[in-house]
Amino acid sequence: MYILGINAYHGGASACLIEDGRLVAAAEEERFNRVKYWAGFPTQAIRYVLDEAGITVFDLDHIGISRDPKANLMQAALFAFRNRPTLSMVRDKLSNSMKVGSLKTVFSEQMGVNGALKAEFHNVEHHRAHMASAFFVSPFDDAAILSVDGAGDFVTTMWGTGQGNRLTVLDEINFPHSLGIFYNAVTQWLGFPKYGDEGKVMGLAPYGEPIYIDAMRKIVRVQSDGTFELDLDYFVHHAEGAAMTWAGGEPTIGTLFSSKMVETFGEPRVPRSEITRQHMDVAASLQAMLEEAEMALVQKIQRETGKKTLCMAGGVALNSAFNGKILPNTAFEDIYIQPAAGDAGTSLGVCYYIYHQILGQPRTYIMNDAYTGPSYDEHHIRQALDAQGLRYERYDEDQLVRRAAEIVASGDVLGWFQGRMEWGPRALGNRSIIADPRRDDMKDILNARIKHREKFRPFAPSVLLERTGEYFDQTYPDPFMIKVYNVLPEKRAEIPAVTHVDGTGRLQTVSREHAPLYWSLIHAFGELTGTPVVLNTSFNENEPIVRTPAEAIDCFTRTRMDALAIGPFLVRKTT
Repeated sequence: MYILGINAYHGGASACLIEDGRLVAAAEEERFNRVKYWAGFPTQAIRYVLDEAGITVFDLDHIGISRDPKANLMQAALFAFRNRPTLSMVRDKLSNSMKVGSLKTVFSEQMGVNGALKAEFHNVEHHRAHMASAFFVSPFDDAAILSVDGAGDFVTTMWGTGQGNRLTVLDEINFPHSLGIFYNAVTQWLGFPKYGDEGKVMGLAPYGEPIYIDAMRKIVRVQSDGTFELDLDYFVHHAEGAAMTWAGGEPTIGTLFSSKMVETFGEPRVPRSEITRQHMDVAASLQAMLEEAEMALVQKIQRETGKKTLCMAGGVALNSAFNGKILPNTAFEDIYIQPAAGDAGTSLGVCYYIYHQILGQPRTYIMNDAYTGPSYDEHHIRQALDAQGLRYERYDEDQLVRRAAEIVASGDVLGWFQGRMEWGPRALGNRSIIADPRRDDMKDILNARIKHREKFRPFAPSVLLERTGEYFDQTYPDPFMIKVYNVLPEKRAEIPAVTHVDGTGRLQTVSREHAPLYWSLIHAFGELTGTPVVLNTSFNENEPIVRTPAEAIDCFTRTRMDALAIGPFLVRKTT
């Protein structure tokens, strides 16, 4: 049985395919069309996952999308009656709803289908897809589940429980009250208007102090029952709307904050202008408010469900700074967040919602790694290298790992392109740029030579799973780089390039079982240097992470990377 899940006409368009409960492939459309967070239809991603299985659209048994225009109609109608949204806001929502509501027609048009499809089509409510993506591929048989994002199908927050192959929704918070919109609005005020810029503000927050927390508590009111409400006077999304547009490029969202937020914090920062102490303090206060509100909600869910394990999804679940504080500050004993926790991951959730919740099939698959994308054989890689006239040497695996580790230990920057591409926004050792974390100047080197991004943004450490406790204050595995832990004070001087200004690191734990080649690289680096940690950043330069050998080679040649390990081949730049 083949099930195709789709996220379309929403940020992070993606496709996922499962066969009899086994994940065959999953990928975001942005990796194919090279437009970050693409919000159209994931035509190329669908073609890829079908090709990976060796099937066509006519072999599919079920096709689903992570939107259901019929969900929460009563609440949406009541909201419209009370708030009288603008005509443009209504028109945008109707147009989007028509696309996702007529899935069979749109799918056939976009995929160029001529003929009858045998597949049954499903519209899965947005947050149920998020919840399914979090629980059904987790290692837990019994867990609490929380989904928090901007909004989807008129819901911004949903929680419940999962037992076996069933999930149960306990409650939800409806639009317009949204922690995701709150964080996005202040991110816009801080001069970061692009879709997905919230991660930048999370990185800026540790430079400031939360001196505006009282003002933030007026904007987000945590209720006595652990839920929250927004003071809507600070926002415009409920009345004027803030429609997402993409028009062939990156998705953009209209202004979310009102004049009252300007009255509170002053004039918004102009993008790319100086970042002042006030901006840092507002960012710190924003992060503190998010953590306060979400921690109250997480603690409420734990009390009411009595569960010891938690699964999380939704765009807010990508806030790794908060995620790292859950286990030390709650009664939860373990947490699972799949690597594409944002909207891209809902295509995965659709597949497993259909397979388990609708069809009642038993669970057999656990997502222990994020390597679900395309891979390329030696012949394909060699052709790409030859096409650029590059000189290279071929090594066996042990030799390649040893040479790569020596390059990184010498202070050079290495492009590392191996195996299947990662699922989700993080490079996790298959499409990565690797550097020495011991060099205090490595952040500046990477920014000047390759990344060209804001200087305040931290770089992440990858550490051998079995050595995590030697460097960090927590030892919970985190293979998806989705939690921030404290670097032990005595180790901060050893790995300064991956220690943020507040002494933390958004680490990836690397196990020999699930990432053997990457583990071997870090292990070899550790044997050479005594430090079983490397700096890992995504293989890209202000673009989506590279997918193909040609894209990797192009990024390597146009930037000042020193070496490229691509498949069994090693390329060195000559000076």
